[in-house]
Parts: sequence; C-alpha cells; structure tokens
Amino acid sequence: MTKREQLYEGKAKKVFATDDPELLIVSYKDDATAFNGLKKGTIAGKGVINNEMSNLLMQRLEKAGVPTHYVEELNERETLVKKVSIVPLEVIVRNIAAGSFSKRYGVDEGVVFDSPTVEFSYKNDELGDPLINEYHALALKLATAEEIDTIKKYAFAVNDFLKAFWAECGVTLVDFKLEFGRLADGTIVLADEISPDTCRLWDSKTGEKLDKDRFRRDLGGVEDAYAEVMKRLSEHV
Repeated sequence: MTKREQLYEGKAKKVFATDDPELLIVSYKDDATAFNGLKKGTIAGKGVINNEMSNLLMQRLEKAGVPTHYVEELNERETLVKKVSIVPLEVIVRNIAAGSFSKRYGVDEGVVFDSPTVEFSYKNDELGDPLINEYHALALKLATAEEIDTIKKYAFAVNDFLKAFWAECGVTLVDFKLEFGRLADGTIVLADEISPDTCRLWDSKTGEKLDKDRFRRDLGGVEDAYAEVMKRLSEHV
C-alpha cells in the first residue's frame, strides 16, 4: 500500500492518503497534550505502544462483535485503516469516578458506580469539547437517533470486553474515551485508538495510575507506566 500525501495532523497522530480512496494510513506520534492542548510534551515510545495496543485490542473487539476501522498494522508506528467520516461525538464510558467527573459533580475519585455511565462531548476544539446530551446531539445534527443507539450499544460492549480483559492483566479500567466513524455506506464503526492516552488504567492491587494522568498531573514515570501496561497486555494476548 503506497503512502501518499498527509491529509491531517492531530495532537497524537498523522493521517495519510493511500492509492485506495477507501483506505488511510494512521501514523502515531510521541507528542502528548492535555487540557485541550494547553499542556504539551513528549512521551518517548508512546506512539509505538499506542499503535500496537490499539491494533491488538481492536482485533479482539472485532471478534467480540464490535466493527472497527482496523485493517492491518504496517509497522511499529503505522496502521492501515478504513476511511471513515468521524461522528463529532466523544463517547466517555465511566466505571469509577475520576478526572472531570469527580471535579464536576464533587464525587471522590475512586467511587465505584453501580453500573457504567456514558457521557457525550461535542468534538469541537474551539468550544473546548463541551459535554452534551443526546437531545443536543440530535438538535445539532451530529448523529441520528439510530446512530446514537448503535454507538451506545457498541460503547457498552467495548466496556464489557475491556473491563474483563484488563482485569486479567491486573489492571482496573476506570474510564475511557471512544470515537466512532461512518463508512461510505453509513455503517458505524469504532475508530481512533484504545490506549493509555484514551483510557484511565489503575493497577488493581496498588491503585497506581498507569495512563496519561501521570503526564497530566506531573506524577513522573510516564514512559514506565505505558511500557508496563503494554507488557501486561502482551502477556495476555
């Protein structure tokens, strides 16, 4: 597959055209950002870990019945994916109170919910990705009611799979962010990535943070945490 011109560069990835109009190449960077890009830095080796981890988990999710954009890993930083138009909704699934949820609602970090909760944010950097509900999403024509139902169904299915998988690795899945896209025929598929950039992962025994919160909160040991999560995942694939 021939890599052609760069189409887009985001905070963590670059996207390139290929000689097939329905396929793109995603290249993962080591750049790290937090707080809507206000904090910037580099996490050495992050791109390699996030690429491999996303690909392994998406392949497992495909087998579990969740369609994804994944096609083929090309090298340690690049993956061939199906071209999608991203639904401008960030989907956040939470099992335990943490981060913005704790701040917004005054709930102590670490409180376990009776059942998982789903939040939507409007993907819009200029507006700071504001929290919205389903009625807002419909009013803004970000997705149809049927698409929102499909997205919620897949989000809970991803949560069920990831929670069980990470538990086997001695890791607690606190919360995570997903993005979905539409294929040319309108089919909704899981897109973007699943990594310590997009998931809150705590060591099941110690509660130690093994994700991007180490970067956000200046806790140190960021590279070690990402490497530890990848090591545990590799041992259980």
